[in-house]
Amino acid sequence: MAEVTVDKVPQKVRDAFNKGFTAFERGNIDYAIDLLFSCVVAEPSFLQARKYLHAAEIQRLKKKGINGLTHHLAMLSGIPLYIGVLLGMSKSPAKALLNAEKLMKIDPLQLQFIQAYAQAAEAAGLPEAAVQKLETAREHYAQNVSVLVALGDAYQKMGKTKDARDCFEKLCELKPNDPAYIRLLKNAMALDSMQTDGWVEVAEKGGSFREIVKDAKEAVLLEQKDKAFKSDKDMDALIADLEEKIKKEPRNVNYYRALSRYYCQKYMFPEAISVMEKAKAVSTGDPEIDNQLSSIRVQEFDFGINRLKEAGDTVAANARTMERDQFVFDDLQERVKRYPNDFRLRYELGVILFNNDYFNEAIQQFQLAQRNPKHRIRALYYLGLCFEKKEQYDMAVEQLEMANADSPLMDDLKKDILYALGSTVEKSGDRAKALVYYKQIYQADISYRDVATKIEQLYKQ
Repeated sequence: MAEVTVDKVPQKVRDAFNKGFTAFERGNIDYAIDLLFSCVVAEPSFLQARKYLHAAEIQRLKKKGINGLTHHLAMLSGIPLYIGVLLGMSKSPAKALLNAEKLMKIDPLQLQFIQAYAQAAEAAGLPEAAVQKLETAREHYAQNVSVLVALGDAYQKMGKTKDARDCFEKLCELKPNDPAYIRLLKNAMALDSMQTDGWVEVAEKGGSFREIVKDAKEAVLLEQKDKAFKSDKDMDALIADLEEKIKKEPRNVNYYRALSRYYCQKYMFPEAISVMEKAKAVSTGDPEIDNQLSSIRVQEFDFGINRLKEAGDTVAANARTMERDQFVFDDLQERVKRYPNDFRLRYELGVILFNNDYFNEAIQQFQLAQRNPKHRIRALYYLGLCFEKKEQYDMAVEQLEMANADSPLMDDLKKDILYALGSTVEKSGDRAKALVYYKQIYQADISYRDVATKIEQLYKQ
């Protein structure tokens, strides 16, 4: 299905689009969404209307506020439509895509909705719409593996081999030792070379990957990366290649990051630290570089501690462990000062403060950390624990109940939350309510901590 541009759509649709676009620019978002949605219904191939429709939907969502609970509630309310999209793709792709568009009105940044939308768009013969939506998703989930895989695959299907290759290169930067993603990159490189250099004849004759890929040296390096076990020779070749790339592109911090990881794998921690210090000078104020630098220093501590333990020097190992713990605490405090809006760091600092019985200070960090959707539930859980330690049981239960409401699956975290709820209300004297919480764990996992004993004791009482 070919894309229809604004000058090719019927006058009625064009008028609606112009009004919708004007409303979007003026901030009249709900009206803009209604008009632009009508354009998409009338002309499914009108991709420009889809683009601004999704932009308006995202703007409306941001005004309401985005967090993990938002996406979870959207999933619950959109389940009937979502199932309809998945089941309808084979029977009626056009209807499935329309339903997927309705899902976007509920939550345009819900990842499962986005993936269903992309699949429906491809099924309806609109791969451009799938790419358009996945590109938007990548802007908001730059390091999400599933988004990168789906976008790279969509690019390849459209023949955009260069874009696909760029996508899979990013994927391999995030997951440098994953053989599945390295294979995706290898295939993308081969397809890109075939398209750009006309090596179709080599491929048709059964040419190997090395023959197809333009740079044979790069093929060798990818094969070395793909190995589950890398010899010293493999590692040295990968390191030498990255050192050469840094000389050619000294401002590409991804090369520094990759090089430091290989140094760490060879236990060359001073060299890894030196590389990341250089990266820090190239890209100042980058929290990811600081995170990796801190991680390397902790790895260096752990390596030294294990060596001392293996040598039987327990005293020195314990002293080094205390030194490591002090470094982690001081380093986290310093990074929180540098990046006050990095709520992941605040969560990590809160955990350390909690474990050292600084409950008031931990509460402050967790209250801020819950703004991060990824850490919201755990931050609420720890807030509950902090209040419980301070014997403020009513506030502890409030925080733990919010964490419980945000945890739909009976995983380890859910069990921890329910156990904390049971323990807290039990301490406050409400044994009947404690039994309700403990029973939920007991029915799912009888071996969890001492929940079986708790149940037996409470039944006797």
